Amino acid sequence: MELLRSLQFVPGNRRDMLQKARGFRADALVADLEDSVPPDEKSAARELVAELVPILSKLGQKVMVRVNSLDTGRTAEELRGVVCPQLYGISLGKVDSPWHIKECERLLSVEEARQGMPQGVVRIIPWIESAAGVLSASSIAAASSRVVALAFGAEDFTNDMGLQRTEGGEEVAFPRAMIPIVARAAGIVALDTPYVRFRDAEGLRKEAESAAKLGYKGKFAIHPAQLETINAVFTPREEDLEHARRVVAAWEESTAQGRGALALDGEMVDVPVVKRAYNLLELAEEISRMEDA
Repeated sequence: MELLRSLQFVPGNRRDMLQKARGFRADALVADLEDSVPPDEKSAARELVAELVPILSKLGQKVMVRVNSLDTGRTAEELRGVVCPQLYGISLGKVDSPWHIKECERLLSVEEARQGMPQGVVRIIPWIESAAGVLSASSIAAASSRVVALAFGAEDFTNDMGLQRTEGGEEVAFPRAMIPIVARAAGIVALDTPYVRFRDAEGLRKEAESAAKLGYKGKFAIHPAQLETINAVFTPREEDLEHARRVVAAWEESTAQGRGALALDGEMVDVPVVKRAYNLLELAEEISRMEDA
C-alpha cells in the first residue's frame, strides 16, 4: 500500500504558494484546481499547474492534482494539461459510482498514450463525499487498479445530507468509520477529511488521532502548519516501536523453542499481536527510507 501520511493542498492559481510548497514536509503535494480556485481563474490555474508539476516533483515528493469533478465538464481539459511523466496521480472529487472511475481511467489512458507514457502509471484518489458515494464505496475502490486510496470528504458529505458540521462530528461518524474498512478490504489506504480549523493545533491532533484509531493512514492538510501534527500522528511512536521489537524478539525465541503463545508484560502474545508488531516495524522502515531519500 502507498505511504501517504500527509497530503498538502495548494491553490492552483497561486504561483507564489505553489513555488513555496517545494519546501513543505508533506508526503504528497496536491495542486488544487477545484474548490480553492474561483471559476474565472480555473483556466489560468490549469496552465500554471501544468507548468509547475515537473518542477514540484524534483524534490522527491509525490505530486498530485485535484481536478474538477466530471459533472463540471472541465475534467478532460484539465487532464490534457497536467498529465506528464512527473505526475504521481490525480484526486477526483464527488465520485458517486464506479462509472466516474472508469471514465477518468479512460481519459487518463488517452493522455498517457499522447505523452508516450506507460499505461496505468497515473494514480487516482477518489473523494467519497455523498450518500451515493458512501453506498458505492466498495465498487469505487475496486473499479480500477489506478485507485490507490479513498478520501473521505466530510464537508461535501454533510452538504449532500443537509446536515450541519459540528465539532463532535456525530453527523459523519458512520461514513467516516466505514471508509477505512472499505479501503482495507480493497488493499488500499484511507485518507481522512481536512481539518478546517487550521489555527487549532490541539483540535487537529485530536481529530487525526481519532482517524488513526479508525484505520485511516493519512490526512489532507489545508495549511502547511498542520503538516507536523499530521505526520507525527501517522508515524509510529518510538515507545510503540520498542514494544513491537520486544514482541518480535520474544515470539522468535518462543517459536525457536517449539512454543506458541506466550506472555509479555502480563499480556498474551499470539499470532495477531505478532503480525501487528511486524507491520508496525515495516511501516517505520518505509517511512525512514522515504525521509532519507
